[in-house]
Amino acid sequence: MSAPHQQPSQRIAAALREKITTGELRPGDRVPSTRQLVRDWGVAMATASRALALLQEEGMVTSRTGSGTVVRGTPAPAPPPLTRTRILAVAVRLADREGLEAVSMRRLAGALKVAPMSLYRYVAGRDELETLMVRAVFRSSPLPDPMPPGWRRRLETVYQLQWQLYRSHPWLAELTLVTRPPLAPEAMLHTEWTLEALAELPLDRAARIRTALALPALVHGLALGALHEVRAEQLSHLRNEEWWATIEAEAAEMLLGPDFPRLGELDAFPAHAFGLTGLDEAFELALGHYLDGLAAWHPAP
Repeated sequence: MSAPHQQPSQRIAAALREKITTGELRPGDRVPSTRQLVRDWGVAMATASRALALLQEEGMVTSRTGSGTVVRGTPAPAPPPLTRTRILAVAVRLADREGLEAVSMRRLAGALKVAPMSLYRYVAGRDELETLMVRAVFRSSPLPDPMPPGWRRRLETVYQLQWQLYRSHPWLAELTLVTRPPLAPEAMLHTEWTLEALAELPLDRAARIRTALALPALVHGLALGALHEVRAEQLSHLRNEEWWATIEAEAAEMLLGPDFPRLGELDAFPAHAFGLTGLDEAFELALGHYLDGLAAWHPAP
């Protein structure tokens, strides 16, 4: 509504503003031209022009060539500011969806709708980006504080969490080589916990170090298997059980002979056991057997 003390241009702008906010004039609709406002309101051309200029300054209308002045659509929200946290979040989502090979600086810049060179203000390059991605993933699912009691429970906590991270982010296995681990404090804490747990067992220093390598290697090997299965499903567009169905006749022919009697027994095993679900079950079995072996050194739970 217009107030009596307003100038004529302000009263005209207020009237048009009300029509826009109530929906009488919708996005894309033409608003009255200056000539129309002159006729309808009995004002000078300059006053009518000023009324439309006020609405333009507010972002409610815009001028279009050939269409005159029209109601502006709802403006798109401004993108959030570029930060390292936002860059890493997008990089992780992209890797989760398309694999680590899809995460180039140019592709990342496109997803963020920024110039590629602007990323280098936050990340030095691909090597640092990958390390920061590892840190971000491990930081998103931290180890509990305080540590659970008992060496076995601590090791179960560490490696069950690692397996969950690998399954949620299959590409992670490419960046966490056991022999050349990334210098990522959040991941290094998993090794610290492992060594702390193993210190409770009657193992000499060399055995502790070998065990601290063997446990993550066990999990990492299965994680690489999961990564390859994920890639195979993406490339073939077939789930594991569907792929087995395509080779069933050929495999059965080979297994019917006398050379593979034990492999032939697998014919009755469900095909899904060889896929990602089977790897989840294999992890639990392998970890349990390994910890049972360690328990032979130390009977305490």
